[in-house]
Amino acid sequence: MKSFVLAALLLVAAAAPTRAQLSPANAAGITYGHVHLNVPDIEVHKKMFVDIFGATFVQKGPLATVKWDNMLVAFTQRAPTGPSQGSVMDHFGFKVRSMPEMLAAVRAAGYEVQSEFTGAEGFPNAYVLGPDGLRLEMQEDKTLDVKARPNHIHFWTPEFETLLDWYTNTFSLTKRNRGTIKTTADAGNVNLSFQTSRTPVAATRGRVIDHIGFEVDNLEAFCRQLEAKGIKFDVPYRDVPAIGLKIAFFTDPTGVYIELTEGFDKY
Repeated sequence: MKSFVLAALLLVAAAAPTRAQLSPANAAGITYGHVHLNVPDIEVHKKMFVDIFGATFVQKGPLATVKWDNMLVAFTQRAPTGPSQGSVMDHFGFKVRSMPEMLAAVRAAGYEVQSEFTGAEGFPNAYVLGPDGLRLEMQEDKTLDVKARPNHIHFWTPEFETLLDWYTNTFSLTKRNRGTIKTTADAGNVNLSFQTSRTPVAATRGRVIDHIGFEVDNLEAFCRQLEAKGIKFDVPYRDVPAIGLKIAFFTDPTGVYIELTEGFDKY
């Protein structure tokens, strides 16, 4: 009898929908998915994210990625046209369990610690310059159950307030304050933060942070909804079995390239 019950439970678990590698979706079936980098040497970035930030490497067909339990970073082997600073997508950030340990690891790997400061939420923060001009932020959280976990992506643009509204409306996000930063919204367990830039900023496509991504439960239907709202797709909805994803691409009003996916939650 016990064996029968266990087998039944396993069958139910296998049949139930899962989002084991990403945050829970919102009511619209959307969560944050990934950041996609242009890099000349994937192994260099893979080593940094796995060794220092505790990621797991996943190869799906030709697509190389690293993953945590709420986000992935994907790679295209291509020299970037510029660093992340100077583009709308200035950086993305991690919570880390021990700032001293992380700073030591970063420096030991030969990467630059640009600055150390008290962050918007009142905890020790630091900016790190990784390979190929990739800017990363770290914020200490001593209660973290792992040594590092992605927690935000950061847009810098003079249009930051209208861009926040655009993302909130387009992806059904929830606005909230992140410490002293009043212009942020959550997509699952990843925060989107928006601040002004004192200097002109470039579009993301081609740079080290080429694009950002949202995971959608029913991507084909969502693409139809966006088209009805006037969104013009750079790459229309398509299925790419070689990488286990359904995808579509479009560009936000400030030049941030966006990929929509269905399937990253199975990586």
